Amino acid sequence: MDKSPQPGRRLSVHALHLGDRINTVGYDGEILSAVPLAVRNGQSGVAVLFRYGVAVLIGFTPEEEAAFLRKISTRVVGRLGVAEEENAFVEIAEGAEDQISAGGPIGLGDMSLPRMLIVADTLAKSVALASDERDVTKVFGVIEPFAAELAAHGRTRRNRTEILKLVGNALLVQHRVSGRVAVAEKPDALWDRPDLERLYARLEDEYELKERVETLDRKLTVIADTAETLADIIDTRRSLRLEIIVVLLIAIEIATSFYQIFIARGTH
Repeated sequence: MDKSPQPGRRLSVHALHLGDRINTVGYDGEILSAVPLAVRNGQSGVAVLFRYGVAVLIGFTPEEEAAFLRKISTRVVGRLGVAEEENAFVEIAEGAEDQISAGGPIGLGDMSLPRMLIVADTLAKSVALASDERDVTKVFGVIEPFAAELAAHGRTRRNRTEILKLVGNALLVQHRVSGRVAVAEKPDALWDRPDLERLYARLEDEYELKERVETLDRKLTVIADTAETLADIIDTRRSLRLEIIVVLLIAIEIATSFYQIFIARGTH
């Protein structure tokens, strides 16, 4: 029995970045695709799970969505406190050309599995990028006052622990964001359906994936440079302290020598 959505139907697409990773091994259900894992839910719902922590739910009712998210909750590793979300609508017009209108619904000629996977891949990348952009913005919010302090006074009042925390946060975000989502890579579905390249290109433009990645890369470079600068400040402070300690030891040694000479002369 064909469970595909009927022509002319509008379906909701809800992408959620749930955590650092989703375990897709050993899923029990009607599997439509292995990579990424796509499973049937109910009569017309399809869920696509990405290992980098994103679930894209297509054609779900609110009740079905809540039940499905409870079902996969144990598979989410490193759950986020607040899930990043992206919503869209797909309109199916049998035989029509795929249309991507700015800010409007995604028009598809059919709702075949390859098309579903391409739509899901685009929204998954978009919502994961949104999470990364939020994390990077938080780090910039911490770095900016520090940079302003250095610019105004040429030094910082922050102690070594505070600076190390800044370095740690910067490196953590850089590590988590870099390579988590291979946005530049095309969906696996295009290997079998190269005729859908145009659909993916339009979706990629609509969600500005390339531009957002380039902006994120530039910000990550700034974060990496800042972390290196902070580490240099710690090293400089440590070197200065060592120099002061060496000078003090030399001064103490000289003072001790003079004292011993003075005592020796006093005894004669």
